[in-house]
Amino acid sequence: MRHGVRLGIDPGDARIGVARSDPSGFLATPVETVRRGKGDLRRIRAVLAELGEETGSGVLEVVMGLPRSLSGGEGPAAAKTREFADRLATSIAPVPVRLVDERLTTVSAEAMLRDRGTKGSKRRAVVDQAAAVLILQHALDSERTTGQAPGELVALDEEPDV
Repeated sequence: MRHGVRLGIDPGDARIGVARSDPSGFLATPVETVRRGKGDLRRIRAVLAELGEETGSGVLEVVMGLPRSLSGGEGPAAAKTREFADRLATSIAPVPVRLVDERLTTVSAEAMLRDRGTKGSKRRAVVDQAAAVLILQHALDSERTTGQAPGELVALDEEPDV
């Protein structure tokens, strides 16, 4: 298992859930929900910088959920996520971005929060963070089990858009 803090991202149309791991890569915890739109990449960069200052060693990587259909295919939501992942990877380079399968994580996060008695509006406010925690925790568990970095690395464009 590689040592270092990882950031987990659940990108939605309206909000982006953000989670982090401990430096040992054992446990994912919620960080915040970022409003999607102007300034979202800037806020994610700020979270990365804050974690880097806190740990003194920076963030090892960002793990982002890739929505796939139950059959494993990719539709319009996955295409939007890939586009966002490309923009994020360019924005935070040299920190790598990895895409991992996130089938049903938001559904699971909703059910978990509902089971804990979290009510409607409060649940909507934290469901994206909970989904980011599930995405990141699954990636951490997968790496611990297989010894391989999770998911697919987002390749940087040869010439980044500025």
